[in-house]
Amino acid sequence: MDDLARFCCQNPDCPASGQRDAGNLSVCARYGKHHHIRLLSCKACKYRFSERRGTPLFHTHLPEEKARSVLHHLGEGCGVRQTGRLLDVHRNSVSRLAKLAGKHARDAQDELVAFSPCDPRGPGRRDGGVRRHEAEAL
Repeated sequence: MDDLARFCCQNPDCPASGQRDAGNLSVCARYGKHHHIRLLSCKACKYRFSERRGTPLFHTHLPEEKARSVLHHLGEGCGVRQTGRLLDVHRNSVSRLAKLAGKHARDAQDELVAFSPCDPRGPGRRDGGVRRHEAEAL
């Protein structure tokens, strides 16, 4: 069984919101076709949420391995229709999963950039260099 240290309470009003490995989460139920998805409960605020909440797999019926295969095929350059045919997944499901994964990646990148330290040199310059000035002279 996977430990709960990588999860945090999803309730923004919870005093333990965003704190990983705080010891405030417990598994209160399981759901899904084979009861493989855990429903977590926060002891601090009694909020219940899925372990898939906040991921591209939330509200999908695809198994995790098949979803990873879909994203791997798309990352390798396969098209939506081709990925659907190869993995026996509907093209709309492939497209929806790609959109959700892209949004999740963008949000994660924005969060990481917000916490990164500022560069003491300031923002990068975009003056175009010598070639731009030569092109303007012509």
